[in-house]
Amino acid sequence: MTDRIEVAATELRPLLEEFIMWARANAPGSDPELVGPAALWHRLAFSQDLGTWKRADLRNLLLDRMPKVVEDPDAAADGMLPAVDAYLTFLSQTGRLAKGSDSLADLQAELDDVEDEFVDLMEELIDDTEGEEDEEETGDLGDFEMFADELAELDTIRLRPDSELAAAAREAPLIAKARDLAVWVGSGRRVGEDTLLSDAEVEEALAAVGLPRPETEGPVAESVPYLWNIWNLAVDLEFLEPGDANTVAVQDDTSEWPFDDDEDVLDAWMLGLHSVDYGDPELDDDDLTMALAGLTRGLLVRLLLAGGSRDLDELGQELAEAAADLDELGSDAWEAAGDPLAPAIDWLIGYGMVEVDGKALRLTPLGTEGVVHLVDDADIEVDARPAIESMSAHELLALSAELPEDEADAEFAAWMRLREPGRAAEELLEAAGEDESDALIRVQAASVVGTLGEAAIPAWREALKQPTLRPYAATHLSQLEVEGAPEPTQDDTHWLILDMWTISAGLGRSEFVSSLQDIGPDMVGNLLEVIWKIPHAHVEELLDLISQVHPDKQVAKAARRALFKARSL
Repeated sequence: MTDRIEVAATELRPLLEEFIMWARANAPGSDPELVGPAALWHRLAFSQDLGTWKRADLRNLLLDRMPKVVEDPDAAADGMLPAVDAYLTFLSQTGRLAKGSDSLADLQAELDDVEDEFVDLMEELIDDTEGEEDEEETGDLGDFEMFADELAELDTIRLRPDSELAAAAREAPLIAKARDLAVWVGSGRRVGEDTLLSDAEVEEALAAVGLPRPETEGPVAESVPYLWNIWNLAVDLEFLEPGDANTVAVQDDTSEWPFDDDEDVLDAWMLGLHSVDYGDPELDDDDLTMALAGLTRGLLVRLLLAGGSRDLDELGQELAEAAADLDELGSDAWEAAGDPLAPAIDWLIGYGMVEVDGKALRLTPLGTEGVVHLVDDADIEVDARPAIESMSAHELLALSAELPEDEADAEFAAWMRLREPGRAAEELLEAAGEDESDALIRVQAASVVGTLGEAAIPAWREALKQPTLRPYAATHLSQLEVEGAPEPTQDDTHWLILDMWTISAGLGRSEFVSSLQDIGPDMVGNLLEVIWKIPHAHVEELLDLISQVHPDKQVAKAARRALFKARSL
């Protein structure tokens, strides 16, 4: 069934993409996303021809099939029928409603006939869902939410530099196999309806990626799940792309893997990261397969929680017990799989994420990076930071802005110990000058560089050349009594105030109002008369905010006048 769904989805994708474009102009009130499941199940259950639609099939699709597969009954109740109506209209207007279909008018009449019953079915699903909200939901073996508290309590995880990670990603054998498969597919290979490739093509594909032909009396295509996983990985990596008329094609730059640029390499590796799910065991029985769903993620998160390494026997025992606890078929599935960890470990080794050392299984630095991203994708917080020795000044400043003061000080101290003070000052101020809108980074950098004394003078002199840093440079050079250095101007002072207001506004409205009240309405009023002239990235939004939140009506009025002047410049 999985193969059939993949084939159908591949066939449908170009048509649905074209429908989405058509709907923007012709049916803006419909939700094209709701069409995908309906069109997919129509293809799977009622017609292999994407353009053949019958009234009876439409009724069965909406009243029998969709209630079993719809993910959001609330959205479906409101938008499924209008979306399907738009899709059928699109097929008719673009000549895709095949001969032998019922007319568009008849199909639309059927939509009208089933509307009340369809909505009732969706509302029943909504009621059932609401009735189950209080019941404890259990995820699969890879549900990170079960480990959220433990993940939050982990010590800081240090991530390796991109150059090291990219070098490891270039060596991942699975990506090379996905590349070779995509190159073999070529520029426009037609895929089949029941299986993507014929048996003869499967044998060629196996040879292209270096896999043996399986010993089987049945169709070869049904005995090569590993090949189909590599096919799916090639799609994930964007090495393969569906084309028109049931074809797939290799992307132009695929043969260039491994790419020269580290960022391109890591971007590609991240695209395929969710392929970890392909490591889950696939059994002949679908229910047993589902009982072990998420096994590979469950393995990964347990490695991370253990500091990156686990005894294989202990890890297997823990996952076996977890499978039994989560699903009544878990024990049977574990036994049926023989060695359930084998395919998971094999896939993760191939993707460069784990390594086996005797009886121990370890995360590689690339694997640690990947698990941290998967945890982040699950909206679970974990304290992961770049390694101190590889952290750039900008990464340091951005990270420290989110840390408590004592932790930020510790990060700065460790980073500074690896550099001469003058070099540290140069890197920090260069980072502070990268984004003129980032006041917090500027203030942090200036604060740290200000502690370096005379060693920072050359960096401060260089910073005078940048308008966003000049106020800080002039102020600190003046404090150091550097001969020939410019004195801070009134505009410099106003710039510093705008930076501080920007940071305060970022903390929330109450913090911003409090900061304004601290300096009093008279001082704010005086500043508003001149500060609008400063070419600061946030001056207009700050003036607008003051006009909205300042409790003194005269100050708010002055802010509106200043905003008008700023916008007139």
